[in-house]
Amino acid sequence: MTFWSLAKNVQHHHLKVCLTNWVRSIFQSSRSPASQPISTELATADGSSGSSMEVLGKSYTRDDHSNAPVKILSKVGKNLHQRKYHPLWLVLERVKRHFYQQYVGQYGTPLFSVFDGLSPVVTPWQNFDSLLVPADHPSRKKGDNYYLNRVHMLRSHTSAHQWNLMRAGLSAFLVVGDVYRRDQIDSHHYPIFHQLEAVRLFSKRQLFGDNKDGEPFQLFEQSSRSAHKQETHTMEAVKLVEFDLKQTLTKLITHLFGVGLEIRWVDCYFPFTHPSFEMEINFQGEWIEVLGCGIMEQQLVNSAGAQNKIGWAFGLGLERLAMILYNIPDIRLFWSEDERFLKQFYVSDINQNVQFQS
Repeated sequence: MTFWSLAKNVQHHHLKVCLTNWVRSIFQSSRSPASQPISTELATADGSSGSSMEVLGKSYTRDDHSNAPVKILSKVGKNLHQRKYHPLWLVLERVKRHFYQQYVGQYGTPLFSVFDGLSPVVTPWQNFDSLLVPADHPSRKKGDNYYLNRVHMLRSHTSAHQWNLMRAGLSAFLVVGDVYRRDQIDSHHYPIFHQLEAVRLFSKRQLFGDNKDGEPFQLFEQSSRSAHKQETHTMEAVKLVEFDLKQTLTKLITHLFGVGLEIRWVDCYFPFTHPSFEMEINFQGEWIEVLGCGIMEQQLVNSAGAQNKIGWAFGLGLERLAMILYNIPDIRLFWSEDERFLKQFYVSDINQNVQFQS
């Protein structure tokens, strides 16, 4: 699902809504009172309605919905996560290597496909509607997103690609890329960050096996929605998928941070998963959110043509992990071209412990 913190406390001002924890890759902490507004250069769209802009070699016509400034557009295609020895690249390579080694498909090939170069230009339908985000949800607001025009925008989360990849027949994949949210700029906030999204779908046989003895288990039933499951899922299926999800994430975070790490799960809400959870880790005596996850809404899975499967999704922020792992104090450093910063991450082993020196 990131997804996956504008909407965190907005649903009628009472229900805890975690959408933008996923959307913002579980990166953002509470805003500092000293945070400064986005500079005019970053916040103001350039050009008039009817003029055009070029993004990744394609031209888009501006209209009354366009609000993406040149300063932001100039960073599209930088792909810091693909830049060798960049700290975001190091974190991503560690995650990818873990998935390649831990999860092998039927023919000895990696189970999870990795997509780290998909265009960040998507449609509002991909970014919101495909994920069942309500039409009046605050995460859609023009003031929180970068729209090229009414029909194209810069993705606010890598979850925007879930539907298309499932529609293409994929049942296990990672999506990595830059995502964009209008935000204040300070040491913990920046309008561009990088997210990793994962999805895994299970067929009845994959989840339960052949089960030739006794009553066969089922993935689906028609019942009522509860805090623990969707109305179309059996409890047996949900518990197995939830176990696989939490086991997968526990292994990943343990791989990154080491054994003995204290982990806890917090019930949460996302429009595109139910039940939903946030993972928190006890790092240096402080509980820190690191990702959002959950059982995918069956309506979303069905609409993508995978109606005979059930699945999970999670989203995490690469900056969030890198700042914790490498003791990087300021998110703006990730955009630095200063060799005094970059050379600290030139390591012979991607698993090497690096502690940033100011």
